Formats: sequence, C-alpha cells, structure tokens
Amino acid sequence: MGYKVAVVGATGNVGREMLNILEERGFPADEVVALASRRSQGTEVSFGDKTLKVKSLDTYDFSGTDICLMSAGGSVAKEWAPRIGAKGCVVIDNSSAFRYDADVPLVVPEVNADAVKGFTNRYIIANPNCSTAQLVVALKPLHDRATIKRVVVSTYQSVSGAGKDGMDELFEQSRAVFVADPTTNKKFTKRIAFNVIPHIDVFMEDGSTKEEWKVMAETKKMLDPKIKVTCTAVRVPVFIGHSEAVNIEFEQPITADEARDILREAPGCLVIDKQEDGGYITPIETAGEDATYISRIREDQTLENGLNMWIVADNLRKGAALNAIQIAELLVNRKLLGAKAAA
Repeated sequence: MGYKVAVVGATGNVGREMLNILEERGFPADEVVALASRRSQGTEVSFGDKTLKVKSLDTYDFSGTDICLMSAGGSVAKEWAPRIGAKGCVVIDNSSAFRYDADVPLVVPEVNADAVKGFTNRYIIANPNCSTAQLVVALKPLHDRATIKRVVVSTYQSVSGAGKDGMDELFEQSRAVFVADPTTNKKFTKRIAFNVIPHIDVFMEDGSTKEEWKVMAETKKMLDPKIKVTCTAVRVPVFIGHSEAVNIEFEQPITADEARDILREAPGCLVIDKQEDGGYITPIETAGEDATYISRIREDQTLENGLNMWIVADNLRKGAALNAIQIAELLVNRKLLGAKAAA
C-alpha cells in the first residue's frame, strides 16, 4: 500500500528539503509529484537517485492525490489549499496562512500529535513557524513536569529563514566586504553580513514584529493558552540553523539537573550540555540534523522557579520540511488516510 504525494514549491529551499526527507525516511509513497509556478515548469529537482520534472500547480489535478506538502508562501496557500482540500487531498501547509484558524490544527508531532485528527474540518494542517517548532519541542516535556508560567525568548535566526534570496544576500555581501566593494540591501532592511538585525517580518501596532507575535500565538495554541510568552526575533549572519536563548518561569520547582534528565528522554530532543569550552551546540553543527539541540541549561537565580537554556535546530528541517513529513507520517501511522494500492 502506498500514497501519492505532491510537493508544492518544490524548487525552493524547503521544497527541496521536503523531497530529500521523503526519500531519506522511506515515506510510503508510490508516486511523488513536484509542483511549482508556471515559470518553473520543466525544471528538474532531485528525489533520491531520481530526477523529477516540475509540473505547474495551475494545471495539476489533485484528484487521487493523498497528501500535498505545501511550501509556496501565504498567498499561494490561501488560494490553493482550500481547493486542494476540497478534492480530498490533505494539505500540510508551511506558511502562516492557516496557523491561527480555530478549525485548522497546528501540529508539532512531539508536542500535540492528537490535534492532527482535526484535519477533517478543512483537510488542512498547519506547520508552525520555524522558531516556534524547536521551542515547543523543548518546552513540552518541561511543561508536563513543572507547568510553565512564562517564557522569554530571544531568537538568533539564520538567513535561510528568508529563503534563497536571504542566503544569496549574505553570501554576496560577505564577498563584497572582503574585496572592499559596496554592499546593497535587497532582502533585508540593513546589511546582514557581519551584522545582526532586530527585525523579522512586519511591525505591528504594539511595537512587536509579526515574527515575534507568531512565536507567542503559536506556543499558546499548541502548548497551553495560559502560558505568558514574550519574544525578540533577530536575524543573524548564519546560513542555516536558528538559535534561541530562552528563560522559563515554572509554577513548580525544577532543577537544572532534573531538566537535563527530562530532556534527554524527550522525543526529538538532544542535550549537549557540558560546562566546559565547546560543551554546547552551535547552529553550524545542526545543519542537516533532525534533532532539537539543547545546551546551557542552568537555574535562574533571579526567579523562584526559573531556568535558562539555549535551543538550536536546523530551521529548514525541524522548523519546516521535517515537521511537515512527520505530520504526514502521523496521518499514515494512525490510519487517517485511505491508501491506494501500489501499482
């Protein structure tokens, strides 16, 4: 028994990673179709040792397709996801278009797997923001143990979160700085090379950016609406891997040693935390890895029940492509889809 899977946005960073992970994890697909806009039609993308020719989303018939992994931006998702869902194909969408809809489940399998059942409302499941995904993977087991009251998050987000254009801009600006050429800003508001920018997405009325609001709203939706969350999101000159400095206040006492033990046993988490030079994780070490890495776990002496920690993950994988495929695996493993017989 196998499934027919479509990947929308197959030529982008996340779309290509989705194809890689489908093959790596041996997802039970009889057929995988690469889709993108008309201008990318005919482009070739890799799928294991095969090459797929990209087809146009505009003309593709989703009848008989079981799962659509979508990473094509919010405007495309808003237009196409309801139409695809109406064909009986479950859309797992990586954009923010449906994350806050009450009738669309927002899912990180290690955190709220049972929520996946809600896909039948609209045949759409939302993937969270890349920064939120790794955050809640680390918070969930600690919340179960000692009940989180408040979280303060400072993100250090790589340029791959802004797509290929963001990665290109960091590369081009870095080269220009070394050879004393002028630099230009296209994707980012200020020069990103050898700099940090405390601004991701648009500004909102309260002074927060949309990226910061996403972390707050999504954590509440997936973990617990009673948790107070505040966030400062910063773009840093790193190609792949988002990092977060996190301060957590709990209702019950919890020590750093207890937290390490809990996180070592938690699904999706990998603790690397030695109090010595190099005894912690950095983003360059997480590229291509599936785990959410946690380091620098220590008690906050300014709070009655407080901990600090450092959380890092590959934002293209756990923050996007891997999480989407884990959701698809949930649908398969829980027999929530009807498979068609293998040819």
